[in-house]
Amino acid sequence: MVKWILRALLVGAAVVVALTLLFGVINPPTSIYLMSERIRLGPLDRDWVPMEQIAPVMARSVVAAEDANFCLHWGLDVKAIEAALEAGANRGASTISQQVVKNVFLWQGRSWVRKSVEALWTPISEIIWTKRRILELYLNVAEFDEGVFGVQAAAQHYFNVDAADLSPVQAARLASVLPNPKGRDAANPIRYLRKRSSSIMDGAATIAVDGRADCFTD
Repeated sequence: MVKWILRALLVGAAVVVALTLLFGVINPPTSIYLMSERIRLGPLDRDWVPMEQIAPVMARSVVAAEDANFCLHWGLDVKAIEAALEAGANRGASTISQQVVKNVFLWQGRSWVRKSVEALWTPISEIIWTKRRILELYLNVAEFDEGVFGVQAAAQHYFNVDAADLSPVQAARLASVLPNPKGRDAANPIRYLRKRSSSIMDGAATIAVDGRADCFTD
């Protein structure tokens, strides 16, 4: 029995490493969540673009909004986790790296099984992928509205522009609907989202000058 358990663990580890290596060089064609949403909604609005075709301010905006210390941690932000535990269940602590692992490889939900797999897989992805690749994956798999995935589709959906041409205001508004976009409108934000967008703009400008954007910029 122990031998079979060890073999299963080794096979599982090999699969994790192989998939992570694979998606370091090719773009994920789909995911568990994308497949479930396609079944529920029909065709999805999704258009992959490389980082070179995404406005740099968009990358800085999502980092400022979701994970300001993205360049400083190894996938898990221990300080954020401690703060979340102190604040209770209503506060999240997932880094961008964790969200990428969840969105690309795993399923949605808050089960301890999924969170445990995510916590183990995230450091592996940080070893294999560059920070720039992690952010590129995030910007292309994130959901910005129901059935709208990736920053290019979102830029067209909300503002009728390409991801490369997003302004600081537009980038901040897109980032403001993350990570739970349903019921939020980046083009016509409510007061809370306008306030959050303003804060994100300030944060994006700050990390541009203090070094916390260096790991994903040219």
